[in-house]
Amino acid sequence: AELDFASITLNSMDAISDRDYVVEFLFVATLLMTHLSRLAEDLIIYSTSEFGLVTLSDAFTTGSSLMPQKKNPDSLELIRGKAGRVLGRLVSIITVLKALPSTYNKDLQEDKEAVFDAVDTVTAVLQVATGVISTLQINKENMEKALTPEMLATDLALYLVRKGMPFRQAHTAVGKAVHLAETKGITINNLTLEDLKSISPLFASDVSQVFSIVNSVEQNTAAGGTAKSSVTTQIEQLRELLKKLKE
Repeated sequence: AELDFASITLNSMDAISDRDYVVEFLFVATLLMTHLSRLAEDLIIYSTSEFGLVTLSDAFTTGSSLMPQKKNPDSLELIRGKAGRVLGRLVSIITVLKALPSTYNKDLQEDKEAVFDAVDTVTAVLQVATGVISTLQINKENMEKALTPEMLATDLALYLVRKGMPFRQAHTAVGKAVHLAETKGITINNLTLEDLKSISPLFASDVSQVFSIVNSVEQNTAAGGTAKSSVTTQIEQLRELLKKLKE
């Protein structure tokens, strides 16, 4: 009780040779690092000149040794690389355990280095990730420029579904509309109503309402949806979860 353990270990062999808790911790650490690595990769791509969706703070980037204009996302690249390091720790301890007899063996001392290194690595990475995210700049104008009418092709198919057409047929019809627009060298939203009616008589004048990114986003109000109200709810739920975890 003085050591704050919930209870004693019921089996003495288990007490000295079990390292499941080490494996479980390293798995959780690896999973966390995997998510952070994917986030880092997203931000690396979004920060390139080809995308320009976000701008990273100078505090978390470095200059190029050759190209004066270049800004290297070193912090994000290191986060991505450190994920492999923690995964390696997980694999190493499982490899140690796989061939041990069911009692204590000196091989088990390898768990200390794996755990200590994983703790240090994850702690450092979380601090860096927090800094990167809290200081990055969102380039709203570039994001808006990246939007294209073709992104609303699924919305166009759902428009036909609401008119009574099975989705399989609606999918095919919109595919024809996309092909027609490409043939004419225009975007799908610039097809005339006559063009669309030549594909399906279900298209009507209200089809113009489909070609709105805002409407497309805001119509998905279900739990987990893209509407602002839904996303706000998700953020509030996550903040509440974090609050409970800190208690």
